[in-house]
Amino acid sequence: MIMEFEFATADRIIFGPGKLNQIGSYAGELGKKALVVIGIELSKAAIFLEILDEVGIDSEIFSIDQEPTIEIIREGMYLARTANCDMVISFGGGSAIDCGKAISVLLTNTGDILEYLEVIGKGKPILSHPVTFIAIPTTAGTGAEVTSNAVINSPVHKVKVSLRSPKMLPDIALIDPELTFSMPPEITGFTGMDALTQVIEPYVSKKSNPFTDSICREGMRRASNSLLLAYFNGDNLTARTDMSITSMFGGLALANSKLGAVHGIAGPFGGMFHAAHGAICARLLPYVMQENIHALQNREPQNEARYKYDEIARLLTSNSNATAMDGVDWIFELINSLKIPPLSIYGFSESELPGMIKKAKNASSMKGNPIQLTDEELENILTKAK
Repeated sequence: MIMEFEFATADRIIFGPGKLNQIGSYAGELGKKALVVIGIELSKAAIFLEILDEVGIDSEIFSIDQEPTIEIIREGMYLARTANCDMVISFGGGSAIDCGKAISVLLTNTGDILEYLEVIGKGKPILSHPVTFIAIPTTAGTGAEVTSNAVINSPVHKVKVSLRSPKMLPDIALIDPELTFSMPPEITGFTGMDALTQVIEPYVSKKSNPFTDSICREGMRRASNSLLLAYFNGDNLTARTDMSITSMFGGLALANSKLGAVHGIAGPFGGMFHAAHGAICARLLPYVMQENIHALQNREPQNEARYKYDEIARLLTSNSNATAMDGVDWIFELINSLKIPPLSIYGFSESELPGMIKKAKNASSMKGNPIQLTDEELENILTKAK
């Protein structure tokens, strides 16, 4: 069989405990006035801003406390333009990174953000390279520091969609696991499950390749060993490092492969209900795996993904004799240990099923699922996860 694939990532990845202290030497070479997009980690950001000041980089602060919306992106663009910023640095979780990523690319491409958004916008291609963008994650979940898209929430349309282009890959991704120490257990669990989902879905994706497969396997192994450790002991450097690596690997995998039904559903769900993305993914994951496995067995028994689910089970359980459903059971036990709530806690009810299914089927992530799921199968997933 002829195999073809591409692999792209941030221009430079810098990983390791304490690496934040070196950001000045890297950023100082790339710009003089930075729009700094900050999440809720304001105390950590103070130290970071001092480092920038020491190397002569002026900072214009743009603080966000929620997932980026179209209006938030417009506000950030206006601030960056009026302050004459020549670079954007995001310091925070996936929301802060996606926000900064979107601002950096729209500063050099004319027109409104809606002209470039997929699904709800015109989906125009991004032609000009963005201003310098540096991503510094303080959580371990989305892997946004190494992806080529930014997830934007549109409350008007009640959906999350992406701004997407290979040009959006960051110039520098600096990952310091010590920045994740202060994450509380609940956030550790939610973000950790997002990271785990993002090394499982690309592994069975229609677009998987040997490169992404290798990092997905390593990510699953690390997450299975360390997610609960990080949840119960947030100061465990080994566990935090493993989860930061898993998160980064998930970002690398989804940027160069595809996701699947978990994210295909989670995107529209997050647009309709106020819920943490990682919590949605965590709740959906075992049910999607279950439905995919059954569908593959019944309709496409020779599909490679069917056998990959067996390998997923072996990686997660460390049992060489494990089969696909053992992996599903392991995930069920994990989300119970992490106290992942049902979808109904967010107000989701059976009346929303038709609309949710319709939106999920149109989601970009759904195109990567190893097998096309029927409306009935999608309904089964949502009903059970509810």
